Amino acid sequence: MKRVIACILMLCMVLSLAGCGNSSDGNKSDGNSSEKPSDTPVISGDPKALENIVEEIAVDYGTYGAEAEERINTLLKNLADADKSAGTRWKEIMDIWRSDKLGQPLHYDVLPDGLPDTDELCIVVLGFQLNPDGTMREELVERLTVALNSAKKYPNAYIVCTGGGTASENEAASEAGEMAKWLIAQGIANNKVIVEDNSITTAQNAIFTYDILTSLYPSVKKLAIVSSDYHIATGELLFKAEAILRANAPGNEKLEVISNAAWKAPSGSLSAMFQAGALIELFGDVETAFDIYYDNYDIHSLPPLH
Repeated sequence: MKRVIACILMLCMVLSLAGCGNSSDGNKSDGNSSEKPSDTPVISGDPKALENIVEEIAVDYGTYGAEAEERINTLLKNLADADKSAGTRWKEIMDIWRSDKLGQPLHYDVLPDGLPDTDELCIVVLGFQLNPDGTMREELVERLTVALNSAKKYPNAYIVCTGGGTASENEAASEAGEMAKWLIAQGIANNKVIVEDNSITTAQNAIFTYDILTSLYPSVKKLAIVSSDYHIATGELLFKAEAILRANAPGNEKLEVISNAAWKAPSGSLSAMFQAGALIELFGDVETAFDIYYDNYDIHSLPPLH
């Protein structure tokens, strides 16, 4: 058991963006893994064949970027031939990922003007690894400060705090739980703060937050992502992709990412290959995703680009 816990904590440190654990604050998802819930659209083709195509699409773009355009388009056609709905969904996801508008424009310190000041809007704050004793690191407090500024600007919006237990010496602490306590202490109403404290990856942030909002907060239709600037594009991509994959039909997404607010981090970056792993995790291939996160994935198992 100790070895399992150690491995989980090691992964959390590698990702340093989301956590795992439990908190008694707010509402939380009852999911404990990144397996898809029962409302996920059923694919009509051979699941393993479709998984292989999606994996190759993601890894090709994560590795080669625009150089893989021709092969990616061919793979998307193959996917559509095998399952029309899957092909349509992943074409839309790839259009988002390949767009130079992903994560742009960045809005520093506070959400921009013009968003709905109603319970249609939900501010999603992405977590960051806790200190060993369960206290929050500076980067997480900075993200929360941006969220607080945004919540004061849009007081009728909900706020989701995401991330589980990443404190090696405090099993009771979770990122989301500590975030919620901080926001409430700053004057945010308890009934406006939602806790998602089961996730250990950004992909799971999207999966479990989607579960909570669509099942318990039907008024929410619009999302605004809050994180460090280098993390905004990844968060936007994953939350948009999850909505596309969950829709009962392409184009019928229940949640829409419409904006962001960012803390200007002095350093930090996320590679396209990390994003590839996260998209593969959303599709359900957790083993391959974690190989990518751990940098254990061998791209030579795929055909050469040229």
